[in-house]
Amino acid sequence: METRAPFALIGAFVLAAIVAVFGFIYWLNNTGGLGPRASYHVQFEGSVPGLVVGAAVLFNGIRVGEVTQLGLAPDNPRRVNTTISVAATTPVRADTKVGLEFQGLTGVPVIALEGGTQLASSGQVPTLIAEPGAGLSMTQAAREALSKVDTVLSENSEPLKDTIANFKTFSDGLARNTGKLDAIISGLEKMTGGGAPVQKVTYDLRAPQDLGTPTKTIKGQLAIPEPTAVAMLQTQKMLFSPVKDYPDFADFLWADSIPKLLQARLIDSFENYDISHAPLRTADLGQPDFQLLIDIRRFRIVTEPSPAVEIALSARLLDKNGKVIASKLFEDSQKLDQLAPAAAVGAFSDSFDRIAREMIGWSVQAL
Repeated sequence: METRAPFALIGAFVLAAIVAVFGFIYWLNNTGGLGPRASYHVQFEGSVPGLVVGAAVLFNGIRVGEVTQLGLAPDNPRRVNTTISVAATTPVRADTKVGLEFQGLTGVPVIALEGGTQLASSGQVPTLIAEPGAGLSMTQAAREALSKVDTVLSENSEPLKDTIANFKTFSDGLARNTGKLDAIISGLEKMTGGGAPVQKVTYDLRAPQDLGTPTKTIKGQLAIPEPTAVAMLQTQKMLFSPVKDYPDFADFLWADSIPKLLQARLIDSFENYDISHAPLRTADLGQPDFQLLIDIRRFRIVTEPSPAVEIALSARLLDKNGKVIASKLFEDSQKLDQLAPAAAVGAFSDSFDRIAREMIGWSVQAL
């Protein structure tokens, strides 16, 4: 018996040590741990799914304590009374917000404390009231939200049905008018400069050729400044009288503005007559002996009573002193077989050919 006594004593000591270690761990995790602690009552209205004694208590996301007691209120079956133990330094106030959070993939519930400014009353253990619905899990909250949505939909089923019917009517109308919508969008793109750029077609005026051997040369230095014209004629577009849009001429452009184009072709015409005494383009190159001033009166297509091109140029010859030597109005018109760009340009060239020949002969005789 004496040899067995030490073994029994050693076994009892080891067992006591194990119980002490487990007791210390339990006390550390559930009853307060190290340092001074403070206890608070928490009331939940409604269920607190998964909350157990020993669950963590967080303050602003930091663990400060544990749940030490959990039970149902005897006077109210919907209320859950909880006691929490937190570090005494935790700034719990009477208006601190209390909620239930579910953390991790498994949704472990913890009590979450947040904020507060009022000092808690001393003496009795303060009671904190959890916010309504604090115990709702994400699933429960989703179910309640879907239930409310279902109620709203059921109460407004007729207006929703009418709205869907109106959408269907609207979509059917769009489907029937797809072509018109495409045309409207295309027009808006053109108006705002969007979409693919429109390719313009440029046309030139033909100067007269084969003017023959000059019977009389141009005396002195002649200059032909840029013709003057009203603002309407300062354009590269084809002009019509009366004014109207013609789709065939939508992409039409003269090679230059009408005054500059006429200046260039008149100079070409005089060069074709007497290149050795060709006129200057502008008087800025020096003081010329003579100037041929042109004012454009008409350069258009007349559509009534029948289509025809019209050109009218007022010409004046001035000497170096600015004195008018001679003046004349040159006019010509030619009927159009068809109102098309190529035919119109051909008619303008023929009409300009006759005017240029007459103007060259008049100028040579006047100088």
